[in-house]
Amino acid sequence: MLERVLWPRGRRTVTARPVAPRLETLAGKTIGQLWDDLFRGDEIFPMLEAALAQRYPGVKFIDYRTFGSTHGAEEHEVLANLPARMRELGVDAIISGMAC
Repeated sequence: MLERVLWPRGRRTVTARPVAPRLETLAGKTIGQLWDDLFRGDEIFPMLEAALAQRYPGVKFIDYRTFGSTHGAEEHEVLANLPARMRELGVDAIISGMAC
């Protein structure tokens, strides 16, 4: 008797792309913050800023409110505009906060 076996994972539809190289340091860099407005980003981002500023001289931050929420009615527009917005603001790195 022939039995069929199904693999639970779907077919791959997207080819993985290499990630950007890591920055050697965050000193003097500009870090953008992204948040989905779901879980304590308003508390967490200030803590991250304080810790990173203490460790990396001259680091600057672009507040998550500058970019808009990465969740909800405007998320597609926010994400579509993100690369241009990052270039415009001189962002070197992003911290993306999201809830589960």
